[in-house]
Amino acid sequence: MFALTTAGFAQRSPVDETDMAIKGIPRKGQRVTVQLDSKRVEDSWVKLLNEKIGKVKVDKGVYTMDGVVVDPISKTPIRVISKVDAVPTGTTVWWSIDLGNAYLSKDATPQQWKSAENYLKDFARSLYREDIALQVQEAEKALVTSQNNHMAVIGKQDMIKKDIEKNKLRKTEIQQMLAENAAELVKLNNLVDANLKEQEAARADIVNMRVQLESVKDRMNKIE
Repeated sequence: MFALTTAGFAQRSPVDETDMAIKGIPRKGQRVTVQLDSKRVEDSWVKLLNEKIGKVKVDKGVYTMDGVVVDPISKTPIRVISKVDAVPTGTTVWWSIDLGNAYLSKDATPQQWKSAENYLKDFARSLYREDIALQVQEAEKALVTSQNNHMAVIGKQDMIKKDIEKNKLRKTEIQQMLAENAAELVKLNNLVDANLKEQEAARADIVNMRVQLESVKDRMNKIE
């Protein structure tokens, strides 16, 4: 929704004629409002002035350029005074242009005023396009992150399924071991029973052996 709103602003960058007092002197100029952060707008504006127009002098937030040529506004050197301010609706970029023989004005210099108006509008549009491009990048990054998270969740589910299969296999192995253990217990119990019978037989043998021994001793005692 924010990207759509920003796109709407990018289509509407109205420029109005506004007076501003610079160091106590009222000056007529143009102003455009950009619905973006003031620090970002000001940095972009100063960069544009330095790179496209000329060396900027800064004094307490006022930007001044003397003897610069700005095609298509003027073919002859001009003086530019500019200021950027944060406002509740965003950021205003204001400039006043001394054409040498007149100050930029909608009525007095309509052709130059229109060219300067387009200059400000193009600046605002470029900021909006840049802002949307950044939002697209962030959205693409978020999409990649979301896709990676989705794949990680799927991978986690696959691991859980494998663990379930391992658990089932282990359960089968344990059940088989329990069955074998039960069979072995029966076998051992049978061996115990057999051993008891062997013990009983052995005791019977001992009794028989004692009886036979006593019988032999008795016969020996009867010999004269």
